[in-house]
Amino acid sequence: MSLATALIALSGVGIVFARQNPSPEAPLSQLVLPPGFHISVYAANVQNARQMALGAKGTVFVGSRTTDKVYALVDRNGDHVADDVKVIASGRTSPNGVAFKDGSLYVAESDKIIRFDDIEDKLDSPPAPVVVKAGLPAARQGHHWKFIDFGPDGWLYVTSGSSCNVCDPEPMTAAILRMKPDGSNLEVFASGVRNSVGFDWHPVTHELWFSDNGRDLLGDDLPSDELNVASKAGLDFGFPYCHQGVFADPQFGSREPCSETEPPVLKVGPHVASIGLMFYTGSMFPAEYKNAIIVAQHGSWNRSIPIGYRVMVVELDGHRVTKYAPLVDGFLPGVRYDAPNERGTGAPAIGRPADVLQLQDGSILISDDTGNRVLRVSYSR
Repeated sequence: MSLATALIALSGVGIVFARQNPSPEAPLSQLVLPPGFHISVYAANVQNARQMALGAKGTVFVGSRTTDKVYALVDRNGDHVADDVKVIASGRTSPNGVAFKDGSLYVAESDKIIRFDDIEDKLDSPPAPVVVKAGLPAARQGHHWKFIDFGPDGWLYVTSGSSCNVCDPEPMTAAILRMKPDGSNLEVFASGVRNSVGFDWHPVTHELWFSDNGRDLLGDDLPSDELNVASKAGLDFGFPYCHQGVFADPQFGSREPCSETEPPVLKVGPHVASIGLMFYTGSMFPAEYKNAIIVAQHGSWNRSIPIGYRVMVVELDGHRVTKYAPLVDGFLPGVRYDAPNERGTGAPAIGRPADVLQLQDGSILISDDTGNRVLRVSYSR
């Protein structure tokens, strides 16, 4: 049996990937980071940890997709390890998305946005939630979970994935939506977005950058998942007509040419499932990380040779990618090439990165939704 990795050349940047079945218990010693970087467990027993948000008093809030819970992680003594993991909401429907604004925690369920007011003062006895916006599209057979955050314009942005693998989008799906904080004035900000589960705004230009996961059932290598930028409202990013900026869909491609859609800034690889992302604005990491994108790759689920399963850094010059490299690798040690068409034959993954969050000291957190934990990455010379 031989161990290997799959090499994918994307936009002139060489990348090495691999992966297979997740294991919830795994040591950190096999994870690989650049020199000077360190990784540790910030919090354990956070079931299916997904999107994270930072409260004004340092509380880390964590949503979940496959459970019904929202968590609050509290580090009382500042030692970079959570002293308490509190369940602040349960009985919710895929409460994947969390965002914090003006003392309140906003939570995105499959079909609604709810809000917990003054939450950091009430962690031991959370208030009943206020419904901000009900009736959001939530096709149970599709990509119903949501990612949310507040933009520089003060509006609340919400992903709304497609209701299918590939099809004519239902209203308000395959899009990024936005609304005012009270739930009013709901509108489509970007269309043709099959399934984004992560976005952030450039700290200088305030443009919205987002991940988008491509369709399945076209084989191992098509289409690529995408990193996109929306420089203004109203842009069309192609789904279901055009994938990865240049590939017409076999069924829907004749309806709208790729030339009429927005191409990705970076093709990040087929089925790698880049999801949560953020611009790094801290001062702990080396200077080249300033204003770079750090993105969690959740990893492929249906590829004969699995890929993804790491945390990547994207350095930019305007809209041009100048570097695309791993920050945390080793979640997937290797994969067997002698049985490439059989699932379950590769070395086990030790986790699946889902989101990234910058803390006040400039370190970052990584949510691991199969390891059921939150990891912390720091840097020291």
